[in-house]
Amino acid sequence: KRYDMDKIVSNMLVDETNVTDRALLNYYKRRNDMKKILIADDEHKIIMTLEYAFRKAGYEVFIARDGSEVLELLKTEIPDMIMLDIMMPKVDGFTTLQEIKSQDNLKDIKVIFLSAKNNPADIEKGLKMGADDYITKPYSIKKLTERVEKLLADQ
Repeated sequence: KRYDMDKIVSNMLVDETNVTDRALLNYYKRRNDMKKILIADDEHKIIMTLEYAFRKAGYEVFIARDGSEVLELLKTEIPDMIMLDIMMPKVDGFTTLQEIKSQDNLKDIKVIFLSAKNNPADIEKGLKMGADDYITKPYSIKKLTERVEKLLADQ
């Protein structure tokens, strides 16, 4: 069962003079201000690298290993950004994006395709389907972070 920690914390009697209570309250205030990123890829090393880089940059990070996990997670979390691989088991990135863009509560989420598919036709297809960016592998983490920050700043 999922607990809504924000609701729990807001209903707590917090002693502002207590160091532990203040630290907990500050943590949840910061967490509410954090941008949420969902990383969807079936390659463990890529997930680990991106998760580390974006957590270090101050983002709240969620992980999915295929499109079906993305769609399941989107039932309970609405991220600000989704980084989506195309070639994944079960449900691929194109199908996942199509489902996201078809739902009113999800269609405005920023989506970046991160893919080894570097064929111009695939890139054009991804952008026409509604992806906000398409980055081919391999990529620079620094440049990826900059592009994510730019897209999120434009919201």
